[in-house]
Amino acid sequence: MNTLINKQVQFRDLGLVDYQEAWDFQEKIFAETLAVKTNNRTLAPEAQVATPNYLFFCQHPHVYTLGKSGKADHLLLSEDDLSQKQAKYYRINRGGDITYHGPGQLVGYPILDLDNFFTDIHIYMRTLEEAVILTLEEYGISAGRIKGLTGVWLDFEAQINPRKICALGVKASRWVTMHGFALNVNTDLSYFGNIIPCGIDDKDVTSMARELGREVDENEVSLKLKNHLAELFGMEMQTVNS
Repeated sequence: MNTLINKQVQFRDLGLVDYQEAWDFQEKIFAETLAVKTNNRTLAPEAQVATPNYLFFCQHPHVYTLGKSGKADHLLLSEDDLSQKQAKYYRINRGGDITYHGPGQLVGYPILDLDNFFTDIHIYMRTLEEAVILTLEEYGISAGRIKGLTGVWLDFEAQINPRKICALGVKASRWVTMHGFALNVNTDLSYFGNIIPCGIDDKDVTSMARELGREVDENEVSLKLKNHLAELFGMEMQTVNS
């Protein structure tokens, strides 16, 4: 465990970035953070350094990603179909099943050392969800959780027509996290028709734009969500220009 607690988080908006490029970037930062923790174990307490924390926001061109627990047949497209739709497909090392990323969707990648905050993955996931729930509340969208399922849902209580608006999938090692969440803001939802989202075939997917009946300012959503994350985690956010 860290002898130095660091609440500072370097925030950077990566803009529209290829999924593989963003994944490689995450892996680099993730490995560097783990290396700091490993090196600290060899040092006297007074010589140790605090591990850094990062939060990256971005959007991706059309892409489907399959998590470690997912099934390949939850992608309903052939390689030719993917090419026609100008979409890519990756098997990746996060938890969860299959999901879609694309323009109009706010993707967040927190690379945090949870020793700086709290060492509980369940609380971590619920806190990410809570930041999204509070953001949606600012737009008059009532959202919450469904027991046994990750992510953020609408009509989550009565479950007459439950709709997922934000997916989560993370990886953690020695309390350092990567991957994260994807909030549908102005997302083209037709791309979800090509998969069984998160392996769940009896529930719908939605977006802020669909629920509100209008296009939503993505920069405004980004700012609100970043502020809620900072407050819930007790982060000292430092914005780094891209």
